[in-house]
Amino acid sequence: MSTYVRQFYPGTSQSSINRRKYLDPKTKYEKLRSVSDEDLVRVLGHRKPGEAYKTVHPPLEEMKEPEDPIRKIVEPTPGTKAGDRIRFVQFTDSVYFSPMAPYVRTWAMYSRYRGLDPGVLSGRNPIEGRERDIEKVAKELVETEVFDPARTALRGYTVHGHALRLDENGLMFDAVRRYTFNKAKGVVEYVKDQLGVPLDKPVEIGVPLPENELKKRTVQFRIDHIKFVDDKPLLNYIHRNFELRCRSGFNPEGVKGI
Repeated sequence: MSTYVRQFYPGTSQSSINRRKYLDPKTKYEKLRSVSDEDLVRVLGHRKPGEAYKTVHPPLEEMKEPEDPIRKIVEPTPGTKAGDRIRFVQFTDSVYFSPMAPYVRTWAMYSRYRGLDPGVLSGRNPIEGRERDIEKVAKELVETEVFDPARTALRGYTVHGHALRLDENGLMFDAVRRYTFNKAKGVVEYVKDQLGVPLDKPVEIGVPLPENELKKRTVQFRIDHIKFVDDKPLLNYIHRNFELRCRSGFNPEGVKGI
């Protein structure tokens, strides 16, 4: 019997290669910056640094749940074990060479992490889960190559702006003005949390990557960079999917062997 080999994404272009890399849980994201746990908690805005996690039920080990074989198979996440409430983090990605794109980030969430509920819209990626689990995942995403301080942002609401032009410092537009560019330090600082509440002091998120580096790392296809139609293996794969779906819709027997 042949061994199943998981396939993540077709194509030979750099954008396709990046997608496979970001989706594959065996590949560790490259760390590019450091954000303290306290600063991350401030930007998320769910609790105060050092404050205990609020709970919605007792720890699982204290609850008398009925027998269920699934509980013996599936290991609960730390947040689930502790009874944490459900919180969220929401990312938005600029169309101007952000490392990620919302739908690719959602695929990565399903592929790499457990106990999370990611969603996807045209320019945003909300991720819900138990509070301490959300904090752990958010920290990994913010500190690594799938996040850029200028082209990716944490926005709890009023997310729009990913498709607007960049400002003079290369930052993505934000109607709530949650972050600013500190020219003296060369870093992006959050002056409000993701929900738009002013912070008592700015939180440094990091130095934006130069444009040429962003183009190497992005998963996006653009007419002025890597064109979707130029990746022939990817294009053939997409066309085959559409053809088989159309043909089998009328006659499922007609696509056998194709």
